[in-house]
Amino acid sequence: MSTPVYIFKRILQALPLLFLISLMAFTMLKLSPIDPLAAMRANPSVSQAAIQAEEERLGLNKPAPVQYAIWLTSTLQGNLGVSTTGGSVAVRLMQHAGNTLLLNVVTLFFTWLVALPAGVYAAVHRGKFLDKLFGLITAIGMSMPTFLLAFLFLMFALATHWLPIGGMTSSDFAERDTLSQILDIAYHLIIPVCVLTFVSLAGIQRQVRSNLLDVLRADYVRSARAKGLSEEVVIYKHALRNAINPLITLLGFEFAGLLSGAALTEMVLAYPGLGRLTLEGVLTKDMNLVMASIMLGAVMLITGNLVADLLLKFTDPRITVE
Repeated sequence: MSTPVYIFKRILQALPLLFLISLMAFTMLKLSPIDPLAAMRANPSVSQAAIQAEEERLGLNKPAPVQYAIWLTSTLQGNLGVSTTGGSVAVRLMQHAGNTLLLNVVTLFFTWLVALPAGVYAAVHRGKFLDKLFGLITAIGMSMPTFLLAFLFLMFALATHWLPIGGMTSSDFAERDTLSQILDIAYHLIIPVCVLTFVSLAGIQRQVRSNLLDVLRADYVRSARAKGLSEEVVIYKHALRNAINPLITLLGFEFAGLLSGAALTEMVLAYPGLGRLTLEGVLTKDMNLVMASIMLGAVMLITGNLVADLLLKFTDPRITVE
């Protein structure tokens, strides 16, 4: 089976999953007691005719199965509809999803940049001071909730004024040149990236250490050392290459974990991402906006797992797409 055929097969397998996710999400939203037109109904200056017109515009006057069928048909045609605020769901979604994707990609980069060498060092120097220090740091990272760590960073920023407090850009962002805009975005990414990296770093570092320790006990590693190969060649060319395979498998799950963690971080730090947009949609029962956000998150999760499987195929010649 060629790689394009394998990718096509995985896409076909994902379609029933996406359908079930959309059905479950729609059902839970309809069961929610929140009224999307509560503000209009509470306003005595809004006439009943205006409320009925808004219900007609949003399709709220139709039975739930009909509403789902209309949403599904429109989505398959590429029309995500309008939100309760009147704006285009597709436009709002793309603006916020790009911010979340940027945050997740940067976090993944720094997580692996730190976790891989830290895990290797801890495995090679097992029982030493730095190994115990890394163990303490990872234990703290795995036990600390994401939102609590975000609050701590926020308090630090408030006390020192060294870092920006929330948001993604400064107030004069539009007036800056391109380089200054890039640096401004990077400056505002420091706190959310540090929060998500610290939380993700814990599990990855421990997994690297554990996998490498198992491989270092293997017979072929002992044979490589008996042949007189240097310790660097044994570790980085032979042992690490086999220890990293399970980590690539975890990449897709790590991406999914970042999506949920990013949602909490975005809410605490007022970061204009997909998680914060979804929460706002849930609180106002904005059906089109929430459904589009959930489905985009599901697609990103499935894509992350597919990329991890393909990377595993290319890093290990023994693995085929079959």
